[in-house]
Amino acid sequence: MKHLPDNIQHFFSSPAFAVLGASTSREKYGNKVLRCYLQHQLTAYPVNPRAKVIEGVTCFEDIKSLPDNVKSISVITPPAITEQIVKDAMAKGIQNIWMQPGAQSYLAIKTCQDAKINVIADGSCILVALGFRDI
Repeated sequence: MKHLPDNIQHFFSSPAFAVLGASTSREKYGNKVLRCYLQHQLTAYPVNPRAKVIEGVTCFEDIKSLPDNVKSISVITPPAITEQIVKDAMAKGIQNIWMQPGAQSYLAIKTCQDAKINVIADGSCILVALGFRDI
């Protein structure tokens, strides 16, 4: 992996990841982010209450049902939903939250900062940071 800022390196130190807002549609970013993790041989779980499987990976209904080794999550949801996800992530003990462009809100970012959660919400995109091939 190329040299990345410390907060992003810390994000990738998790043994497993989850994609909140994962989508069954390959055109949507919630699907592309999941595929990006998988392309880099990272353990990643999709979270979508309306899907059973995405890209061959069993879906989880919500954050609280995720395995305990998930310490970093990518969020691809509208800002109001992101705010609730942050609260649920705090209760689960998530240490790193990457709000993809368009998912962030001031309240969600401040809540992360107040809880000492490593938050990436500066417009950085995981697809660029890791390098995504849309195949």
